[in-house]
Amino acid sequence: MRRIVAASLLLLNASAFAQAQTAPFDMSGERPPGASVTPRLTSPTPPAAAPAPVPVTPPVSVVPAPASPAAPAPVPPPIAAQPPQSPSPAPQPAATANSVAPLRAGDVRRFVVPFSKLGLGGEYDRRSWSIYLTPEQAAAKASFTFAYHNSIVVAPEASALTVYLNNRPIGQQRVGSPDGSSAVTFEVPPGLLQPGANLVTFEADQRHRTDCSIQSTYELWSNIDPAGTYLSFAGRDAAQLSSADAIRAIGVDGAGKTEFDIVVPALEQPGTTKPLLRLAQGLSVLSSMPNQIFAFNTASLPAGGPGKLSVLVGTAAELRPLFPGLPPGAESAALAAFVTDPRSGSPVLLISGPSWQAVSSAIDTIVSPTDRSSDVRRDVLTTERWSAPNAPLVFSDTNIALSQLGVKTTEFSGRRLRTSFNIAVPADFYANAYGEAKVLLDAAYTDNVMPGSHIDIYVNDNIASTVPITTTSGGILRHLPIRVTMRHFKPGLNSVAIEAILMTKDDAACAPGATAGATPRFALFDTSELQIPDFARVGQRPNLAAMAGTAYPYGRATEPTPLFIDRIDADTLSAAATLLGQMAITAGHPIAVETVASPNTIGDRDAIFIGSISQMPTTALSQTNISTTSQASWRPVADTQADVVDTGTAFEEWNSKVSGGVLHNRVTAFREWLSRNFDISRSSLQFIPGAEQIFTPANADTLLVAQGSSPAGAGAWTVVAAPSAKDLREGLEVLTTQLNWPQISGHITTYSSKTGKIETVPVTRFDFVPSTPWSIANYRLIAANWLSTNILSYAFLLVVFLLLIGITTSSMLRKLGRSK
Repeated sequence: MRRIVAASLLLLNASAFAQAQTAPFDMSGERPPGASVTPRLTSPTPPAAAPAPVPVTPPVSVVPAPASPAAPAPVPPPIAAQPPQSPSPAPQPAATANSVAPLRAGDVRRFVVPFSKLGLGGEYDRRSWSIYLTPEQAAAKASFTFAYHNSIVVAPEASALTVYLNNRPIGQQRVGSPDGSSAVTFEVPPGLLQPGANLVTFEADQRHRTDCSIQSTYELWSNIDPAGTYLSFAGRDAAQLSSADAIRAIGVDGAGKTEFDIVVPALEQPGTTKPLLRLAQGLSVLSSMPNQIFAFNTASLPAGGPGKLSVLVGTAAELRPLFPGLPPGAESAALAAFVTDPRSGSPVLLISGPSWQAVSSAIDTIVSPTDRSSDVRRDVLTTERWSAPNAPLVFSDTNIALSQLGVKTTEFSGRRLRTSFNIAVPADFYANAYGEAKVLLDAAYTDNVMPGSHIDIYVNDNIASTVPITTTSGGILRHLPIRVTMRHFKPGLNSVAIEAILMTKDDAACAPGATAGATPRFALFDTSELQIPDFARVGQRPNLAAMAGTAYPYGRATEPTPLFIDRIDADTLSAAATLLGQMAITAGHPIAVETVASPNTIGDRDAIFIGSISQMPTTALSQTNISTTSQASWRPVADTQADVVDTGTAFEEWNSKVSGGVLHNRVTAFREWLSRNFDISRSSLQFIPGAEQIFTPANADTLLVAQGSSPAGAGAWTVVAAPSAKDLREGLEVLTTQLNWPQISGHITTYSSKTGKIETVPVTRFDFVPSTPWSIANYRLIAANWLSTNILSYAFLLVVFLLLIGITTSSMLRKLGRSK
C-alpha cells in the first residue's frame, strides 16, 4: 500500500512539473483575472470575442469589471501633477480587445485623430488638439473610444494613458497591450461637450519594466490607432449639417485626412477656375484641417464618408441631371445650402444659381467670412486643429509665459521629461546667424538628482542649448536664463522643446521596482517664460521656407496674384486647389488669384506657375534656374525598369573611390568638424555669394517646387511642376500634409514618390525685400546677421576699419603731437 501511495505522489509531482514547463516566461502585458496561459510556441491567435471595457459614469471614474473574485490590480502612481478640482479616474485594467467595435445602428461615428500616425513616446508625453462639433453633436449622448498598441517593455502596473476632453479627464487606461491593438471605451459625461471647438488631450505616463537608464526611456512608446479612435454619438441627428458653419465640423477619416469632393459639370469652361479656387481656399480656411485634399470631377457625386464633404457647384441647368432633387430656388437666385443625397443619405453642400455670376455670389457668401485685409496683422498662426493652443506670432521683443503656450505644471518622478510648445515668427524673420532667445526657467529638483544631469532646449528638433545640473543638494530655479540660439528658427511655425535628463543613485543601482517609484524628483512650472528679442526683419527672395510658413509673399499681396495653369483638367485643378488651400491656411485667409495664359501678361509681379513640366513656359523655368532641357528629359523611372549600369560611369566612380577617396573623406570630415564646432561652411567663406546653379530634376523625382525672381527682379515667381498632371496631383497631396509641408525650404524642393524622400537645394544668392519702414535699429540688425553669415567679408571690413583708424590716428598725432 505504501508503495502505491508513493508512486502516485511521484506521478503527480512529475505532472505538475511538466505543466509548469509549458508556459515559459514572457514580457507581454498582464492578462485579465481568470485568463488562461497558453504555450508560446507559435504566434498567439487573437481571441474570437474580447470583453468590452467598462464605460465611465459621471462623475468621471472608471470601474474595472471583475472577471473573477481575484483582487483588483493596484492603481499606478500618477506622474504628472493633476488639477485638484479634477482628480484622475481610477485606471482600468489592461484591455484585451483586438478589434474596433462595429458601429451600432443609429449611432454616428466621428474620428478625432488628425494624423496618419499618433505616437506617445518616453516616460511622459502629452498631445492636444481641438475638434469642432455641431450643436447636434454636442447635445447627443456620446462615448469616446480609442485603440492603442504599446511597447512590450512598458510596465503596465506603473503606466497609464489618460484621456481629457476640454481639460477634464474622462478615463484612464492601464498601458498593457503589447501583443496587438486594444480598444477602450469611455462614456462622455453629459454637458461636457460644447458646440464649436472642443479640446482633446492624450497623456501618457510610462515606465520601463526592468531598466532604469536614460537610454531605456527611448524604448517606451504607445501608438494610438487613428482608425480606432473616435467619438460615437447616439442618434442620427448628430449627422445633420444645417449651416455653413458645419464645414468646420468636417473632421477627418480613419487615416487623419480630410477630403473635399467638388463636382462641377462645367469644370473646363472659361471663367469657372477663379471662383472654384476661391471656394477651395474658403473651405480650407473654414475647416483648418492639417491634411486636406481637393478632388474635382464632372460626372458623378462620389460616395460620402467620415472626413469627406461632397460639394455640387454649377448652374441649376447644369446640376439638374446630376441631382434631380434640386431646390426650386436655385433657378431664380444664388443658393448655398446643405441638402441630402437621396441615394446615399449623405449631406451635400449645394452651390447653385441661374448663372455663373450667381454661383460666384453664392460662393462669396461662404468664403467672405474668412477674408482678411493684408493691412490687418494677425496675432496667431492657426494650429489648434492639430496642435493646441494656436501658436502666437512674435514680431519683436516679447516675453510669453509657458502657460499661454499650453505647458502645464508637472511633477515628474522619472528619468527623462520632455515637453514642447509652438511659437511663430513672421516671413521676414532674418536672425538665423546671430540672434539669441532666452528660456527663463522655473523648475525644482531634489537632492537625489546627481551632477551630470542636464536640461536641454530643442528648436525644431535641433539642440539649441544645454544647462548642466552641478549641485548635489537640490535646488529651486527661479527664472534661470537659458540662452537659445535662433539659428534653427524659420519663418512661420517653430517647435520648442524642454527636456530634463535626470540621473540618481537609485537609478544606478536599479533595484527591483525602482522604475515604478512615485516620488517626484523634478518639477517644471508653467510660470517659466520664453523671451524673444528684437530681430532683423527683411524679406528674402527666393525663400520657399517663408512661402511654406506664412504663404509669403502671396499672403501679403494687395492685388490678385497671377496664376498660370497649363490646362484646366480635373487633375491639374485638384492639384492647384490642394496647394492654394494649404497656402491659405498658413496665410490665414484666401489668396486672391487671377488666371493668366502667358507670362508676358504678368510683368514684374509675384506669380505662381503650376502644371506639367512639358507645358511650363521656358521663361518661368529660366527665372527659377530650372534646366529647360528637363521639359523633354524629365520622365519618371518605371517600376519595372531595370537599373542599367553604364561602364564608363562605373569606371570613373571606382577610379574616384580608389585614387581620391581617402583625401575626399578627410576633406569632408574637416568640413563637418568646422561646421559642428565653429558653424563655418563653404558658403560663409566667400566674399560674395556665388550664382545659382542650373538644376535638372532626376528621373526619380515626381514633383518640383522652385522659386526665383521675376525678370526685372521686383517679384517672386514660384514654379510647381511634375512630369504629368497625375504626378502633380499625387505629389501635392503628399507634400501638403502637415508632416511634410514644413520641410519645404531653400531655393528648390523635390519629392520622389518612389523613395518618399523630400530633398532641398539651399539658397546660394538672394535679394533683400524691404518689409518694414526704414529704421537704423533694423538695418543694424540686418547688417549684423549678414556679416555673421559672411565671415570673410566681416574680416575684410574689420581690417579696413582698423587701417582707417590707424591712418586717422597717425595723421592726428602728426598734426597735434609735439615733434622732437
